[in-house]
Amino acid sequence: MRLFFRDKPKIKVETSKSDGFSGWLKCTHCNEMVHANELAQNSNCCPKCEYHYRLSAQKRIESLADVETFKEMFTDILPVDVLQFIDTETYPQRLKRAEHQSGREDAVIVGECTLDSQRIALGVFDFNFMAGSMGSVVGEKLTRLMEYALAERIPLVTVVASGGARMQESALSLMQMAKTSAALAKLHDEAIPYISVMTNPTLGGVTASFASLGDVIIAEPQALIGFAGPRVVEQVIRQKLPEDAQKSEFLLRHGMIDAIVSRHELKKQISLILQYFTPDSLIDRKQGDESQEIHRLFLLTDDKD
Repeated sequence: MRLFFRDKPKIKVETSKSDGFSGWLKCTHCNEMVHANELAQNSNCCPKCEYHYRLSAQKRIESLADVETFKEMFTDILPVDVLQFIDTETYPQRLKRAEHQSGREDAVIVGECTLDSQRIALGVFDFNFMAGSMGSVVGEKLTRLMEYALAERIPLVTVVASGGARMQESALSLMQMAKTSAALAKLHDEAIPYISVMTNPTLGGVTASFASLGDVIIAEPQALIGFAGPRVVEQVIRQKLPEDAQKSEFLLRHGMIDAIVSRHELKKQISLILQYFTPDSLIDRKQGDESQEIHRLFLLTDDKD
């Protein structure tokens, strides 16, 4: 006769989660717990502190272009391994892996669309493709987009998220800095507006060329913007940088950018700026709420706070 039973309990105990992800994330800025659904519904901005996380190129286009108006251009330009570059792996292998991760064939998407019914040429970087680095394809696509904007006499808008020039293309990638800058000079001569939007991060040869040549330069809050990263700068100058150095707020105070605009307000502000620059604009530049809002945006009022 058995007096004691050591059978396993009938209650089922799960030793691991079936999906592996509960959906909760810890914000890297405010350390609050945020659900992934909340983040997605808020344009990838933390609903607690409004910290701007990276946004995919496709989502960025959807946030700026009017519905179903974006038409991608110059999709036939593909990267070539001219230098036969090899580091830990070959350049073609890196390109193939980047294409698999991003679903794109290179780091920029260019095309035409309307923004609040205004025709624009739009270029958007995809950071998921080799950190949005600028190689020959990126430079060529942007240059052709600039030439298209010049031919059509429509404003140009670029949204940048890039680690800089692409090292696997060496001097060929550096040549894109001069190439894009020369194309922008033609737009400037013809008084065609160019708005540059810098997001986190905007670094290297991209910052040192077309991204800093906008008639209006806008940045998202807390975006890292500079030529070299903070750690590299500190190693070179052997000094500790200010806590907010190379952040968009620091750059605004020192005059490198014109305005900091939240992602939620970006389309509206770009639309107002384009209307302001258009000769036949309906905006009264002396009166009206919209005109005053533009002046506040560029810190032209007495109240600069």
